[in-house]
Amino acid sequence: MSDQIQFIVEKLNQEPFRKNYNLITFDSLESVQLLQLLSDVLGEIDPKHAVDIREELPENTAKRMLTLLGILKYKPPGNITDLSVFRQGLVTGSKPVIHPVLHWLLQRTNELKKRAYLARFLVKLEVPVEFLQDDTVADINEQYEELMEAFKNLHKECEQLKISGLSTAEIRRDISAMEEEKDQLIKRVERLKKRVETVQNHQRMLEIARQLRLEKEREESLAHQKQEQKNQLFHAEQRLQRTQLQLKEMHHAVVDSKPESLMKKLEEEINFNSYLATEKIPRELESKKKSVYFLQKVVAEPAMGQSDLSVLESKINEVNAQINQLIEKRMMKYEPVDSKFSMYRQQASIISRKKEAKAEELQAAKEEMSSTEREMIQKTNQAHELDGSEVLKGDEFKLYVNKLRSKNTVYKRKRLEIAEITAEYGILQRTEELLKQRHEALQQQLQAIEDKKGISGYSYTQEELERVSAVKSEVDGMKGQTLDNMSEMVKKLNAMVAEKKSSLAPVIKELRQLRQKCQELTQECDEKKIQYDSCAAGLESNRSTLEQEVKGLQEECAQEESNYHYVNCMKRNLEIQLQRVKEEMRTYVSPDPQERRKAIREQYTRMILEQENLGKKLREKQKVVRESHGPNMKQIKMWQDFEQLMECKRECFLKQQNQTAIGQVIQEAGKDRLVL
Repeated sequence: MSDQIQFIVEKLNQEPFRKNYNLITFDSLESVQLLQLLSDVLGEIDPKHAVDIREELPENTAKRMLTLLGILKYKPPGNITDLSVFRQGLVTGSKPVIHPVLHWLLQRTNELKKRAYLARFLVKLEVPVEFLQDDTVADINEQYEELMEAFKNLHKECEQLKISGLSTAEIRRDISAMEEEKDQLIKRVERLKKRVETVQNHQRMLEIARQLRLEKEREESLAHQKQEQKNQLFHAEQRLQRTQLQLKEMHHAVVDSKPESLMKKLEEEINFNSYLATEKIPRELESKKKSVYFLQKVVAEPAMGQSDLSVLESKINEVNAQINQLIEKRMMKYEPVDSKFSMYRQQASIISRKKEAKAEELQAAKEEMSSTEREMIQKTNQAHELDGSEVLKGDEFKLYVNKLRSKNTVYKRKRLEIAEITAEYGILQRTEELLKQRHEALQQQLQAIEDKKGISGYSYTQEELERVSAVKSEVDGMKGQTLDNMSEMVKKLNAMVAEKKSSLAPVIKELRQLRQKCQELTQECDEKKIQYDSCAAGLESNRSTLEQEVKGLQEECAQEESNYHYVNCMKRNLEIQLQRVKEEMRTYVSPDPQERRKAIREQYTRMILEQENLGKKLREKQKVVRESHGPNMKQIKMWQDFEQLMECKRECFLKQQNQTAIGQVIQEAGKDRLVL
């Protein structure tokens, strides 16, 4: 079960959900949150189910989820008799029901998406037989079934094309390109071999080059090994430094600590652990067991409506009122006003609550410390996997910071050099622009002078003539060479053509005969292909009908098998009930009175008598309470009146004391004045 929950949490933390759950938060989700989470997962599989369950009725939510799970062919764990429990758990958001559903959905999300997509088009709408009597409805239904079959065929072809991958034409092109590259490489190798063969001692030189290559590879491997050993040495030195620091810290801790302090710490830990083991954890375990018992009791009961809930609330209010009355009576009977036990009890309860709160805070702090330690170890492992080096601490980090500072100074110096080079580059660009402008000005001056002399364009034409004459001389030389080469090539080609004609004459005759045979065979092949296509179409239609019949028979077989199992289970239940009835009859008819007392009928009769006696006693008590209710109420009224009377007397006494005190003050003030 824990592996199942861990898998669900991992999948929900990934795309596209991103819930950021852990095992504790996921386990603490309420039923409504679990149902919303299940609805979100179903909405990812089928977008129509991306619904906020607070905006729809619980019956509609359960119906929608059950419909989609039925389409996705989900089978709940357990036998067929657990289906009602499964439906009830899905309505109430029970964890034992929803956790397996989430695990099953998240295991095969892509497959279920495809199934949900196909269900939109392949789940057949059942049309009543009386509506099919109409011709238009029947035609539309036939069109609907034909479109469904066409969709099936198209989907199969699409899946086959996806599976096939590259086409044969692309593969042939790749093969031809690779063969061309292979031929080019072979030609290049042959050319290189011919060049090398002209060199003296080429075999010895090749052997020396091979040895040089091997030595270079060996040198690279040795350098790699050297670098790895350096890294290992560096890591070993770091581990040694860390262990030395830990040893120093342990020495300091041992020097500073005393046996009395160590014993005190151990006593505190022992007291805390004993408090957890003897008081806190058993109390929490007992409360959890009670809550589980009540929850199981609630789950076992059938679903309740609003009226049942209102009746239960009224009963709860009545019971609470009775409890309060009983508490008041107990306080009036056993605890006098001047008793100090209540104060001590309150102090003891306050101290126990504070103790529990501090213990919970200490336990939470320990859990947080352990989680942070695990997270730190995980982060260090991730950093080690990414960088290949361990996290720096203390003096190592200071050395690393000093290296970074030195590199920063070098970086700043290089940056200044780059800035100087860019400034110089800008100056050179500016000088180039100035030189170009001066060249253009000189060209314009030369053109103006040529215009004055009447020979405009002389310098340009002179340069062009020189260039054309040089090109012409090169072209003439190339023409002479090419003409000679062409004449030789023409002679060779004529000779080769004559040889090929003489060698290809018998082949051409055979080719004509083969062409005629090829035409005849192609015609025969087309005819056979037409026959094959017609036969394949007929066989395909027969196969589809047979497949449908086989599917129907398989479904009937499965239904009959399920009926058989159901009947068998009912038969077993009836046999067990019949056996129990026989045993009851045997015990009831038995002459032994001890055996007869074991009968269920005797037990129930005894229970009925006990309940009747209890009812009589309760009715008598009720009668006594009703008779004493009026005098008791009068006595309460008299005590209330007596309390008001005493309160009035107390107020009058206080007022009289105040008035006497004021009169004494006035008399003393008068005496003082007479004396003066």
